Amino acid sequence: MAAKKQIPLRLSENLYAEIAAWAEDDFRSVNGQIEYLLTECVKQRKKNGKYVSEEL
Repeated sequence: MAAKKQIPLRLSENLYAEIAAWAEDDFRSVNGQIEYLLTECVKQRKKNGKYVSEEL
């Protein structure tokens, strides 16, 4: 497994709360949910040049 880079991330309280709720729904940690969302956005951009899928 590749080493993971730690980075500081600033989020508004509202955005954090939304991501935390979504993470709970998906049985992930907040960090896991953020990584999932970023990974999906990168995949989508590679696939069709768009940053966010209509499916996401």
